[in-house]
Amino acid sequence: MIELTLREVAEIVGGTLHDVPDPEVKVTGTVEFDSRDVGPGGLFLALPGARVDGHEFAATAVRKGAVAVLGARPVGVPAIVVPVSGETDNRVMALENDADGAGAAVLGALGALAAHCTKALAAGGLTVVGVTGSAGKTSTKDLIAAVLRPLGETVAPPGSFNNEIGHPWTALRATPSTRFLVLEMSARGEGHIAALAKVAPPRIGVELNVGTAHLGEFGSREAIARAKGELVEALPADGVAVLNADDGAVAAMASRTGARVVFYGTGEADVAARDVRIDAHARASFTLRTPAGDAPVALRCTASTRCTTRWPPRPSASSAARPSRRSPTHSRPRAPRRRAGWTCSPRPTGSPSSTTPTTPIPTRCAQPCAASCSCPSTAPTVRGCPAGSAAARSQCSVRWASSATNRSSSTTGSAGSWCASTSAPRSVWALPAPSTPCGRAP
Repeated sequence: MIELTLREVAEIVGGTLHDVPDPEVKVTGTVEFDSRDVGPGGLFLALPGARVDGHEFAATAVRKGAVAVLGARPVGVPAIVVPVSGETDNRVMALENDADGAGAAVLGALGALAAHCTKALAAGGLTVVGVTGSAGKTSTKDLIAAVLRPLGETVAPPGSFNNEIGHPWTALRATPSTRFLVLEMSARGEGHIAALAKVAPPRIGVELNVGTAHLGEFGSREAIARAKGELVEALPADGVAVLNADDGAVAAMASRTGARVVFYGTGEADVAARDVRIDAHARASFTLRTPAGDAPVALRCTASTRCTTRWPPRPSASSAARPSRRSPTHSRPRAPRRRAGWTCSPRPTGSPSSTTPTTPIPTRCAQPCAASCSCPSTAPTVRGCPAGSAAARSQCSVRWASSATNRSSSTTGSAGSWCASTSAPRSVWALPAPSTPCGRAP
């Protein structure tokens, strides 16, 4: 964030200073909601949680170097205290445990601070890119950030940090030297994306797809489309809306923005991926066609869905028997199947038999805790779960062995699949064969 004095922060968020000996002390570090991450010159955000209240860690944060706490009540150390109205919104995930509205007040202050800093940086040349859609937001955000980094300092959220906390937290990572801010924007109801867009107003908006994620919260796919379209509605007249031409609901959003519209897809579009091919390692290559000319592209990441995030429609009774007219290379792999309590991904073309080692192919399959299969006792700890425990088993992935030396001595051979820890993907070992092993050749 830009450096601000405690007095300036208080004015921006509408708070008052408590136990602050010098209002001109500047916030020179980062804004953190976890006291363990606070560093010198930082600002600690006191939010209520499911088991603890951030206000209880205020003194710890100051001892670690925070110049002040942004909270809803005095805490005995330098603090900026914002007024509590008593109102909250429990639909917001970050406020599920906000009983008295204190969390809503602090979260509102965080958003106001992020909006002030982002607008100030945008006036100095910062470009904000917003990404939303029912699927593919995180990977697309990561790819955009990777493309932009050679052009200048780029800030993007880690993982799927895309809600009312992660969005402003990421925006406050931008500094005067940041050229691009790439933000992932999620929603669980109408109005959520519009609120995020006010925190960090985007100049470029990328719409991926309209699916059925969170359908129970939205009520209908049409409501999801309305919510996702709030991103393009927030763009300025000199902004750019990047829309998926392969998704009709996304393409229709062109009428909802005054910004310039750029369509992308695998068919007729301003920017198109043509002649899409998938190699033996599930990596896509294609010809990129643009108004400026064509160029060959070969992705190092896996899955053809990186070329387009369109999900094919569910087959109806009348269409199930008809062959698809889409090229197989343009299609998403067939839907995962369930076998014996597993959620299985289909074995890709060219994947090895149980006796043929090869380089890894991203066939993954996660089993629920209740599955009868288990990883061998030699499995490494997964996400803090003891090896061989039900929770550890639930985090295992099936992956074809990358080499003979990586196979466990207990390889059964008949299963044709191996279990690999998500936290240590190079560690591969055998999976005891269940009655219908997941990942087994169909």
